[in-house]
Amino acid sequence: MKLCPIEYQDPVNTCQLLPGYTLMFTSRAASRSLLSALSRNTISRVQVVSRSKLTMSGLPVYPNYTATRNLTATSHRMTTDIPAASNVDYIVTHEKIANPINTQNFIDNEFVESKSTQWIDLHDPATNNLVTRVPQSTAEELKAAVDSAAKAFPGWKKTSLLTRQQIMFKFVSLIRENWDKLAASITLEQGKTFADAKGDVLRGLQVAETACGITTQMTGEVLEVAKDMETRSYREPLGVVAAICPFNFPAMIPLWCLPVAAITGNTVVMKPSERDPGAAMILADLARQAGFPPGVFNIIHGAHDAVNFIIDEPRIKAISFVGSDKAGNYIYARGAANGKRVQANLGAKNHAAVLPDANKNATINAIVGAAFGAAGQRCMALSTLVLVGESKSWLPEIVEAAKQLKVNAGFESGADLGPVISQHSKDRILSIIKQSVEQEGAKMELDGTGFKHPDPKYADGYFVGPTILSGVTTEMECYKKEIFGPVLVTMEVETLDEAIELINRNMYGNGVAVFTNSGATATKFQREIEAGQVGINTPIPVPLPMFSFTGNKASIAGGGGQYFYGKAGLNFYTQLKTVTALWRSEDAIAQKASTAMPTHS
Repeated sequence: MKLCPIEYQDPVNTCQLLPGYTLMFTSRAASRSLLSALSRNTISRVQVVSRSKLTMSGLPVYPNYTATRNLTATSHRMTTDIPAASNVDYIVTHEKIANPINTQNFIDNEFVESKSTQWIDLHDPATNNLVTRVPQSTAEELKAAVDSAAKAFPGWKKTSLLTRQQIMFKFVSLIRENWDKLAASITLEQGKTFADAKGDVLRGLQVAETACGITTQMTGEVLEVAKDMETRSYREPLGVVAAICPFNFPAMIPLWCLPVAAITGNTVVMKPSERDPGAAMILADLARQAGFPPGVFNIIHGAHDAVNFIIDEPRIKAISFVGSDKAGNYIYARGAANGKRVQANLGAKNHAAVLPDANKNATINAIVGAAFGAAGQRCMALSTLVLVGESKSWLPEIVEAAKQLKVNAGFESGADLGPVISQHSKDRILSIIKQSVEQEGAKMELDGTGFKHPDPKYADGYFVGPTILSGVTTEMECYKKEIFGPVLVTMEVETLDEAIELINRNMYGNGVAVFTNSGATATKFQREIEAGQVGINTPIPVPLPMFSFTGNKASIAGGGGQYFYGKAGLNFYTQLKTVTALWRSEDAIAQKASTAMPTHS
């Protein structure tokens, strides 16, 4: 436990500044005076101790209390309260922006106004109000970004690993300091609830934190293969690498790429999604503050032309991509043909098999949260529910639980899910639902297609309410396509074997879950299922960054292997060099002189 004495000032405000702390009072009166404040913050515990115990512990004793923080405090103890607009210098409301500022390029550690004549309007998904205009970076700007990265690479490669590590420590610290700012940008541009946006930042931050410890994984190998001959291997960076990021995780995916690529000695050119680049731009500013030299991190913008430039630019050695099947397979094929390494995560259709012996309440809550969180716009969203045997009777309760979710704008208190990213996405979701119900025979158990926000301010938002379809078959459009919206399709089978066979027939293999209280059932499922990431009583089994994101089948271009983060991420951003050296011992120049007559021995 880390002990951190803090002087008492104001109970409510001070408590809000101490997430995850334990308050230790020297009198019960002092503790009672603050109990009313505890419901408004995330302080873990209140403990009354004697002044003598505090003195014996070696802690300074303040007149009112001393606070301690558990080192294992998790994100669940951290506040997700939306900052008051008057207390911050960034946007935390959905009010119309009077004078939207154009998004800039970030080249050579400078924010640079684009000279483009082609711009993409970016709208707040909750209101359809203009937030910013994103440039289609010009050919000259695209080249300038790579020029900067290529110029920076030799010096960055020579920079010691420990120096790069110290810069990454600072970068991680700055992300934590600006966590709310990053989350607010995501909510404004992408539409996530503020709490979910903070989770977006967290999962990227965890990769950056893990990258700080990559020094222990960068060690090479050495072996004496013959007398006086050694072979050693070590890792070297590739050079200039690129990241093409999706709209659904504006902070997490950039942080899947930049920390691992940069700490291993590469320089990075990133194209964030043109639909929500704000979080990436904040990360660029933080990287500069952390000490990234000019050219190590550059950001360009655009759509098809920018992607094609990245694929064809010979100085770019590797491409990281997360997004749709069509784009990902195109980038993989054309990039590989150009001799580049490509890691590309594509679409998904994640199933959950529910056995009748599962914990009913916990399972229903897990399913509803995983299906509708982030408005279903996660590559690991639980989109298909396979009810096994008697568990099919749970469907009405699942529907009731989904009805309790609050659809609202991301900055509004209590919102469970926000809008989808665009009108085009909304129209596509509604079209798939309509075809499956009206033409193919699916049953609408819960209809969120006609959701209308009661507040006129959000009348033009891209909202879709939680929707549940039953009676779904594998031939229906809602099953064959990744809907990428708040839609859960349900299917029924009689046995576990049928569930496994059904799930394995699907072309995707990103993730899968099983809910059961039987260890034998869970073991059979995990061994026979084909998907690359398996959750047992957990609906979204995304590995933490000490492992890798191991989707497979059609969810990974090229059949898998080029995974994000973890050891696989280290392998992707480095190449092995082996050196075999012969230093004959008889050639040593500091040997003792011999006075004996030479012999043939």
